[in-house]
Amino acid sequence: MFDTIAGSRKARNLEEDPRIALVIGGLQGEEQTVQYEGVADRPAGAELEELQEQYFRVFPDGRERLTWTGLIHVRVRPRWLRYSDFSSTPPLIVEMTAIDLAHLT
Repeated sequence: MFDTIAGSRKARNLEEDPRIALVIGGLQGEEQTVQYEGVADRPAGAELEELQEQYFRVFPDGRERLTWTGLIHVRVRPRWLRYSDFSSTPPLIVEMTAIDLAHLT
């Protein structure tokens, strides 16, 4: 889940096509990354409130942004993941498909 402004380029693009791809990690000096492909949606009502509470536990400053005009929360459900750890030899690379991910829930 992430927050953004409804009028942002990413929010408009995801409204048109909810498929999304992200790379998490890999900053300077980090040798682990997660490539993440999924589908984005905008939860509402009680479901949004529950997800926001989880989000705020990790990102407490997210509560402060609730006052921003046009702020929305976007959930991304994974369809494919690849974890890579290049700090070991050989590198550890693990891929998970939608079927693999379904078994985790």
